[in-house]
Amino acid sequence: MTFKRVVVTGAGALTPIGNTLQQYWEGLKAGKSGAAPITRFNASLFKTKFACEIKGFNIEDFMDR
Repeated sequence: MTFKRVVVTGAGALTPIGNTLQQYWEGLKAGKSGAAPITRFNASLFKTKFACEIKGFNIEDFMDR
């Protein structure tokens, strides 16, 4: 088996408890839950009405298509 070298050049986080690594870490240390009522679509037809959505993130801010 051959191994390839891997170099980590940075770290980031996009999570239900924070959209930056700092926000995520602070939320994790504080025991924050990412679970909340679903806001992205009408969940009234589903048994589960909560999820761990990514808040305040718009993919179009980063990708044009």
